Amino acid sequence: MISKLLVANRGEIALRILRAARELGVTTVVAYSEADASSLPVLLADEAVCIGPPAARDSYLNVHNLLAAALVSGCEAIHPGYGFLAENAEFAQMCEEHNLIFVGPRPDTIRRIGDKASARALADAAGVPITPGSGPLEDLATAHRFAAEVGYPVILKASAGGGGRGMRVVHAEDELERQYHAAREEARSAFGNAEVYLEAFLEEPRHVEVQVFGDGEGRVVHLFDRDCSLQRRYQKVLEEAPSPVGDALRARVAASAVALAESLDYRGAGTVEFLVDAKGRHFFSEMNTRIQVEHPATELVTGTDLVAQQIRLASGEGLPWRQADLAVRGHAIEVRINAEDPDRDFRPAAGVVREVLWPGGPGVRVDSHVYAGYAIPPNYDSLVAKILAWGPTRADAIARMRRALRETVIDGVTTTLPFHLRVLDDPAFQRGEVSTHFVPRMLAS
Repeated sequence: MISKLLVANRGEIALRILRAARELGVTTVVAYSEADASSLPVLLADEAVCIGPPAARDSYLNVHNLLAAALVSGCEAIHPGYGFLAENAEFAQMCEEHNLIFVGPRPDTIRRIGDKASARALADAAGVPITPGSGPLEDLATAHRFAAEVGYPVILKASAGGGGRGMRVVHAEDELERQYHAAREEARSAFGNAEVYLEAFLEEPRHVEVQVFGDGEGRVVHLFDRDCSLQRRYQKVLEEAPSPVGDALRARVAASAVALAESLDYRGAGTVEFLVDAKGRHFFSEMNTRIQVEHPATELVTGTDLVAQQIRLASGEGLPWRQADLAVRGHAIEVRINAEDPDRDFRPAAGVVREVLWPGGPGVRVDSHVYAGYAIPPNYDSLVAKILAWGPTRADAIARMRRALRETVIDGVTTTLPFHLRVLDDPAFQRGEVSTHFVPRMLAS
């Protein structure tokens, strides 16, 4: 077992990693920026090392400072969490070159599947359905040619990243030039790589993803699926496990995810994401080579600790599961509570949390780094907490989540709590009739 681990992240995921490591008997060192000096992960860690000023590029994205923090503090491994450097192949490579274990896939795997255009080719080779589209676009003329072949609407996507950045939907030919340049500029700003590619745009798709784990030697299991269709500007706001789709579709999607991961000799935790159209056809979207924000929903319905298993795999232990060992029990819903004002187009609302009261009771889980008196910095993602509710059925989980959110008090900053209550009360959501356009349509109404 790894004896000492650097947590190269912040907020709730840093705290989540710290807790899993502590239960395994692993000493933790939390890397933090000056803005996070009073954060809960820093206060609870065995050790903490400041890695730079508030700007992410000078701290959480500063590869040299993170490596120095790990080496100086005597760490054997680095857990990148999600976001920041979690899917950066060069960072993973540098960890290996400095004899540090990177808790995640091999650098070459991250590189191959992390490039979205390359990922499409890998999925296609593994027999996984892909949406019609292009490779990397050389120029605007190439974009026009492929869009004409695929047929409008189309979507432009950044080759080097995800999370909704560098994505633009184009409904007609006269929009393509403007959206092409906008997508490239956003991709360059977010990922340092302006390359984009193009796909057919599905009008009313579900976003269904499959949690996989691999031992790096060709053995892969899936831990079933999650539905992440509720999104705003390509950012997920609510997730549930399993997806409210039929068993036959669920089996096909899971089989595709495993086939792709097996073709990569995948190591560690990963998520294969799909779009599912109204006809029940599934198409590969991307693969995230890290733990997901929404992983707790899978933990609740499968009775697993995915972060602990990441650390065990990185320590050289094999997969603890065969596929037959894994099953889904009940239904789980996760809502992301952000410090944003829904009445002002979800404008960020950083500030000091004066009072906080988290919900409790059977089947309720809260993952949060926030406490009374905590100052939410304006420099990073606005996530305040993830509140989860489990129930024997989807209806039970919805009822329990509604109760939990009504118990929750976060005073001092504006949050998205009222927005989530509105979602839960929506009859279409209660029936499971959702797509990636559900939230925009609800807000417009």
